[in-house]
Amino acid sequence: MRLEPLYQREREQAVHSGEQRLVLRLLNRRIGEIDTSLIERIKGLSIEQLENLGEALLDFSSVADLETWLNQQLI
Repeated sequence: MRLEPLYQREREQAVHSGEQRLVLRLLNRRIGEIDTSLIERIKGLSIEQLENLGEALLDFSSVADLETWLNQQLI
């Protein structure tokens, strides 16, 4: 029985979870507390989308910027 795919999936989930936490912390620091509905939308993003959001948030000045960015994503 090969367990590699299971370990790989767990590793990917851990990376994804870590990226979510980091992006949420950066967003909170950049634009303040984020509404629960926006947090749920962020948790639905892929790793690639989270990485893109991590870069984009450097240009955000308000929650409206985050909402605009999320609305442009295919989620």
